[in-house]
Amino acid sequence: MESAIGSLRVSGDVLFLMLGAVMVFAMHAGFAFLEVGTVRKKNQVNAFCKILSDWSVSTVAYFLIGYPISYGVHFFGSAETLLGANQGYELVRFFFLLCFAACIPAIISGGIAERAKFWPQVTAGAIFAGLVYPLFESVIWGQFSGGLQGFFESTFGAPFHDFAGSVVVHSIGGWLALPAVVLLGRRMGRWVNGKSHAIPVSNIPFLALGSWILAIGWFGFNVMSAQTLEGVSGLVAVNSLMAMIGGVLAALIASKNDPGFLHNGALAGLIAICSGSDLVHPLAALVIGAIGALIFVYGFTWEQEKLKIDDVLGVWPLHGIVGSWGGIACGIFGGKMFGGLGGVTFMSQLVGTVLAAGYAMVAGYIVYKAICVTMGFRLNEEEEFQGADLSIHHVDAYPEERVS
Repeated sequence: MESAIGSLRVSGDVLFLMLGAVMVFAMHAGFAFLEVGTVRKKNQVNAFCKILSDWSVSTVAYFLIGYPISYGVHFFGSAETLLGANQGYELVRFFFLLCFAACIPAIISGGIAERAKFWPQVTAGAIFAGLVYPLFESVIWGQFSGGLQGFFESTFGAPFHDFAGSVVVHSIGGWLALPAVVLLGRRMGRWVNGKSHAIPVSNIPFLALGSWILAIGWFGFNVMSAQTLEGVSGLVAVNSLMAMIGGVLAALIASKNDPGFLHNGALAGLIAICSGSDLVHPLAALVIGAIGALIFVYGFTWEQEKLKIDDVLGVWPLHGIVGSWGGIACGIFGGKMFGGLGGVTFMSQLVGTVLAAGYAMVAGYIVYKAICVTMGFRLNEEEEFQGADLSIHHVDAYPEERVS
C-alpha cells in the first residue's frame, strides 16, 4: 500500500509539472502574436519565425548546457537511467524550466523587432539560454544558491525570494534587451529631425490574442512553480488573477482606453506578481499589479519620447522595470504588516533585484557588442525598408496582396 501511494504521488507530480510545462510552452504563442500584432505587416513572418527558432535553439542549449549548470543534472545516461525510479520527473522538470529559460530570447525579440538580422539573434538566444540565464538561475534557484542566498539571509535576515521569476526571468530578460535595443539603434523613420513619428501597430486583434494566450498560460507559469502537486497553492492562483485585474484597470484609466496599453497592462500585472504570488494577500496583489501597469504605461512613454529608445514592444519597461518592481514589491507586501505570510525582507529583495539588473545589462552588452563586431546585428537600409519578411524569409505574410 505504501509503495502504491508513493508511486501515485510521483505520477501526480510528473503529470502536474508536465501540464504546467505545456501551459508555459503555449505562452510562446502569446509572445509571437503579441509581436506580430505590434510590428508592421512586412515584419510579421519574421516575428513568428524568430519565436519558434529561438525556442528550438534554446531547447538544445538548455538541455546540453544550461540545465546542468543550473541544477547539476545532465541527461547523458541511458533512457532507462533517465526514467529512473521517479518516472522521469527530472525530465519533465527540465521541460518546465526550459519554458522559463526560453522566455529570455522571446522577450528580447520584441524589443529588437523590424531591423535585426536573423541568425545573430538566434546565436544570442542560444548564449542566453545556455549560459547567461543559467548562471544567474543557479545562484538563486539552483545548485549554487547556498552561497548568495546564505549571504542574503545572514546579512539582511532572509534569502532573496522569487517564487515564479519576476526577477530571475522577466527582469533578466528585460535588462538583457536594453543594450541590444540601444546598440541596434532606431528604426528608419521613427524620429525625423529630432521629431517623434510613432509607428502604429499593425493588428490590434493579434496583439490582444497574444495578451490573452500569455495571461492564460501564466497560471501554469505561477501556480506550477510549486513543482509538486503537494505544494500547489490556491493563493498563487488568486493572487495572479488579482494582479492581472489590477494591471488591466490601472492601464485602462492611465492610458485613457488605449487597447495596446490595456492588453499590456494585464501582462504588467502578471509580471509584477510572479515573485510574491505565494506570499502576499490578494488585495496586495491587486495593488502590485496596478502599480506595475502604471510603471509600464508611463515608463514606455518616457522611454520612447524622452530617452528616444526605439524599443518596439517596450520590453525594457514591461519586463525589466516591472519585473524589478515585482521583486521589490515582494519585500514590501510579503511581510505580515500588509497581510502577507512573511519570511522576506525589503533589503534582500532590493539588493537581489539590483544585482540581477546589473548582471543582465553587463552580460547583454558584452554579448551584443561581440555580435555587432563579428557578425553584424542590423539589416541594411534596403533590407529594413523592404521588411524582414522578404529580406530574410523571402515571403510576405499576405502574399495575395502582391498579386495584381
